[in-house]
Amino acid sequence: MNSNPPVDAISADLSGDVVAQNSTLHRKISWQGAFWVASGVPALVLFSIGAIAATVGKPSWIVWMISIAFGFIQAFTYAEIAGLFPHKSGGASVYGAVAWVRYSKFIAPISVWCNWFAWSPVLAIGSGLAAGYILSALFAPDAVINTWQITLMDLSFIKSDLVLRINATFILGAAVLMSVFAVQHGGILRSARVTMILGITALIPLMLIGLIPILTGDVPQVNFFPMAPLSYDAAGNVVDGVWGIEGWKLMAGGLFIAAWSTYAFETSVCYTREFKNPKTDTFKAIFYSGLLSIAVFTLVPIAFQAHLGLGQLVTPAVVDAAGTTVTPAVYSGMLAPDIYSGMGVASALSDMAGGGKIIGNVMVIMLVLALLLSIMTSMAGSSRTLYQASVDGWLPKYLSKVNEHGAPTPAMWTDLCFNLLLLLLSDYVFVLAASNIGYIIFNFLNLNSGWIHRMDRPSWLRPYKAPTILLAAGGALSFVNLALMGFGADVWGEGTLVTGLFFAALIIPVFIYRHYVQDKGQFPKAMLEDMHVGDEAGVASRAGILPYVALVAGVVVVYVFHHLG
Repeated sequence: MNSNPPVDAISADLSGDVVAQNSTLHRKISWQGAFWVASGVPALVLFSIGAIAATVGKPSWIVWMISIAFGFIQAFTYAEIAGLFPHKSGGASVYGAVAWVRYSKFIAPISVWCNWFAWSPVLAIGSGLAAGYILSALFAPDAVINTWQITLMDLSFIKSDLVLRINATFILGAAVLMSVFAVQHGGILRSARVTMILGITALIPLMLIGLIPILTGDVPQVNFFPMAPLSYDAAGNVVDGVWGIEGWKLMAGGLFIAAWSTYAFETSVCYTREFKNPKTDTFKAIFYSGLLSIAVFTLVPIAFQAHLGLGQLVTPAVVDAAGTTVTPAVYSGMLAPDIYSGMGVASALSDMAGGGKIIGNVMVIMLVLALLLSIMTSMAGSSRTLYQASVDGWLPKYLSKVNEHGAPTPAMWTDLCFNLLLLLLSDYVFVLAASNIGYIIFNFLNLNSGWIHRMDRPSWLRPYKAPTILLAAGGALSFVNLALMGFGADVWGEGTLVTGLFFAALIIPVFIYRHYVQDKGQFPKAMLEDMHVGDEAGVASRAGILPYVALVAGVVVVYVFHHLG
């Protein structure tokens, strides 16, 4: 039995007990440690590269370049606001919540909640893809282990063909999740060491894949140009579309879903509370993580598209007398069904390396390690978001406990159970798209928190101060992101936007329970000090009505662009 019971961080941080304080999150890593923990972000390209290519068509490579450029610009705002709170964990959503809470008790927890439910599904999607890669490498597609399934519930009222099911992918994926949990249980230092080993091993194939076409000159122009949106003729053959409303809708849908991966290196500032020197480590962590992400998210999609090409019709669709599609059409290249689902991405990337079956299997193993790396990154970041949100009074108190290693185990168990449920879902692309609604909302609130902090806390020490033009650019991009969400989210399923907004709203009853039932309408002492709700010199609600204007404008942007689409 464990002789050291979990420590409540709320009590520990406010007490004079050194032993108790040492049992909260530990300051054990430098910026290099956070860099390696966040190095799982580039592997997120594997999650949606197939879906974007199969949906957008030839412009998909430029989607990734535009999206990572947006993410890099936004990172400067996150680096600044993280430096304001070196004693906090949980990432940009927590730092941004401190700005919003002065204007509304309910907006701040929405920010934290949306960040968590956007990040957390990486665990389910990543473990599901890893299981699919392994099963595809070991067994034929029509083998019993790949085809058996027990359907638990039909969810077609949410999205067509969506079900809860148990199959080999779920069982193997659950085993992957439990393995990652065991590593994370040992604290951030062990996690950083393991992710460094995984990072070196897993990023090698991604970088090699990205460099192969450049080194060999094998970049067929026909696979990239003309840069027209994907379309089909009456016979179902692939043709170049036109840049009308439907073409731009596909582009918006691609940029919307790419953001879930390309913006995600902001997770490197989740570990501010665990940095040895947060004043210098915070900016270095997010800057160098951003450079790595730029390289991978630019090179890998280009290599992927150069190798596969757009694809052609293989088997026409089968329709009944009423014109209803009985069997959908099957295409090759980027339009192949297993490319859209993600399950065939590993095989496609392995083929690029050549060398036959042995080399191909080695590449698959390395890509599985890349997915494990992304799962490690997600569990570390999302669990700390839950932890800090509990410490600050947004989420239930049980989440503010850590074990003797400084790992937030109740938050990790919550992550694990939630993702075992998501792992039962039959469509991972829909899960990704719905969770990204939360991510876009989180980015909107936190990019705007940058200028709110500047106005309300002008004299606070900023270890890193972003250039004003980049802060303004981040604020502008927050509205661009909302436009992309409103216009393109339902490209990934008719109920995507509504489902994502529904999950975002679930925080309201949770927060009401914590704040008004558990805390009797009062925030924890540490949070009150962060909010500076008193008359402290130099801190005031100087932004006035501007935060409310931004919120109303954001709602209008989503409404207008959704109806336009």
